[in-house]
Amino acid sequence: MAQNINIYSVTDITAYIKRLIANDFMCSAVSVEGELSNVKYHSSGHIYFTLKDTGAALSCVMFSSSARGLSFRLRDGDKIVVSGRIDVYEQQGKYQMYVRTARQSGLGELYAEYERIKAELAAMGMFDAAYKRKVPRLIKTLGVVTSQTGAVRRDIENVTRRRNPYVQILLYPVQVQGDGAKESIASGIRAIAAYHPDVIIVGRGGGSMEDLWAFNSLEVAQAVFESEIPVISAVGHETDTTICDYVADLRAPTPSAAAELAVSDVFDLEDEIAHKKELLQKFMTGRLRTEKLRIDRARAKVESASPRNRISVRRQQISFSGKELQRLIEEKIQASREKVGGRESDLRYCFDDKRDQIRSRIITAEDVLSDGMQKRLQDARHHLQLSAQGLDQLSPLKKLGGGYAYVGLEDGGHAKSVTQISIGQTLSLQFADGSAEAKVLDVKTDRSITEENQYGKENRNTGCGRAECKL
Repeated sequence: MAQNINIYSVTDITAYIKRLIANDFMCSAVSVEGELSNVKYHSSGHIYFTLKDTGAALSCVMFSSSARGLSFRLRDGDKIVVSGRIDVYEQQGKYQMYVRTARQSGLGELYAEYERIKAELAAMGMFDAAYKRKVPRLIKTLGVVTSQTGAVRRDIENVTRRRNPYVQILLYPVQVQGDGAKESIASGIRAIAAYHPDVIIVGRGGGSMEDLWAFNSLEVAQAVFESEIPVISAVGHETDTTICDYVADLRAPTPSAAAELAVSDVFDLEDEIAHKKELLQKFMTGRLRTEKLRIDRARAKVESASPRNRISVRRQQISFSGKELQRLIEEKIQASREKVGGRESDLRYCFDDKRDQIRSRIITAEDVLSDGMQKRLQDARHHLQLSAQGLDQLSPLKKLGGGYAYVGLEDGGHAKSVTQISIGQTLSLQFADGSAEAKVLDVKTDRSITEENQYGKENRNTGCGRAECKL
């Protein structure tokens, strides 16, 4: 005998479960303590989060009407106590807690460890801006440290190819979650740095604090800090913040945003270059036009003040003045002619008489001047003749012509006294008609004159004597 089995729709079963929970006294008003995870603030004002402990997790929602009464902000890792009701969300077929109030119960263990590591690394100076390296604007090679199969890799590749297809992507696949993840990420950062990319992106998709915990480890923080290549951290969603974000040189809210920060849009850059080129051309054209006008004004000013222009102006002025002067002279001459026209004969007579008088005076002056010059010339000739005779009497050549000779010594001087001559000495004798050299054979002194010199008479160093020489 066949047994009848009732078949219900999903809606019927879900409604039935909803009625069971709604009629349960404990589910209608309950307080639950747990650790916050996956906290999301919606634009509508609603807050969605998960409350968990070591054994289970409970989805929760706090509508904007209740959220406005919160005195603190919900954060992942916080331990809180919430009050509300348990009900079924029929559209998704899951139960969740509708929270009316929430109060802080203390920090969760993971969050406390997170804050401890953060404070320790901050004290070590790993977060200081002085150690942040600048991400270059244009890169050729991009290093990516993430999961081999995750969506992060595809997002970064898509953004990079769209913005600059010439950039080479170096992927180093690592484990981003679970045991061994922190060691894998740290070694991946060091390994890809050996290929010397321009920038390194370290990241993964969103998740709970437990899922992202590897990026809060000391090992990963140390690897990022020691990297000589600029590192961009792209861990989780925009609301997720890890230790890696603080240590990295730049933090991106998402992996796609990290790719946009690392890779400049080459097409925008080309447009920017073209725009700047156009602006530069316009600037240069305007500048050239301005400078040309300035040069033209300066040239006109220089030409107006140049000697050539000033000479030309002066020539025009002189020409005009000359013509004006010529006109005035002609008018003056004409006026003078008219004034003296009747006295022309009288003036001619006076002029002729005056000319004859002056001519007579000139002839007389010429005669007087000629006589004076002849007498003066005769006196000068006589005086010159007397001077020539006196000079001739004083001439050394004339004395030499009378039988005397000039005695020169070996040192270049001449003998004024016999005392300057010694036997065997060579003398130079200069006569009127030539010269000769002689050697002294004997020297005799005139004693009478020497005695006169000794008894007070003027000694002019002219001791007399005789020297016999052989020529």
